[in-house]
Amino acid sequence: MLTATAGFRHDSIPVARQALNDLSMRSGVFALTATETIADVNAAALSTTDVLMFTLTTGELPFTASQRDAIVSFVNGGGGFIGFHSASDTLYEWADYGRIVGAYFKEHPWTREGAVIVEDRAHPIATGLDGALRLTEEFYTFRQNPRAAVHVLLALDAASVEAQGDYPLAWTQSIGRGRSYYNALGHFDSTWRDARFQTMTLNAIRWAANRN
Repeated sequence: MLTATAGFRHDSIPVARQALNDLSMRSGVFALTATETIADVNAAALSTTDVLMFTLTTGELPFTASQRDAIVSFVNGGGGFIGFHSASDTLYEWADYGRIVGAYFKEHPWTREGAVIVEDRAHPIATGLDGALRLTEEFYTFRQNPRAAVHVLLALDAASVEAQGDYPLAWTQSIGRGRSYYNALGHFDSTWRDARFQTMTLNAIRWAANRN
């Protein structure tokens, strides 16, 4: 799990790291390596990794060409990728990264309580969730609506924030032989402590690693 930032830095990063560590210990499903160091993401490390997770990253992180090639090869070759919240506000100048995530951040017009619709309750990542979730979040919109190219799991109930339109918030896609999951939630500490969000996260790790 990479939490490096080259732009805005979320106050929720320490809580996210602790939540993922606790989830690892409690579930016994995965072993977590958390880092802030860009150099730790390399071909050698990825060769012993099942899932690469960008959590609350931002900006043009200074990956070398060889590191970028290693990440693309990892995902295309069957590795899992997970991005949380501002992972979509990262590496705008690297098109392959944008393709792996599925969309780039545009703006966050609503920071408030809202309703999130679970569009596919049958998907392994959404197992156990009700049809809608209410929570306080910084809800994102994206430069292009990703719906045509991804499988949407969560979307904002626009009426709950007094808006109109289609706003996907979490989705999956296949990248080569790999699997990618992105979830736009995670701005606040409360989201990382939310049992429903943690359940989705654990399910997503299993799914991205092709272990479900």
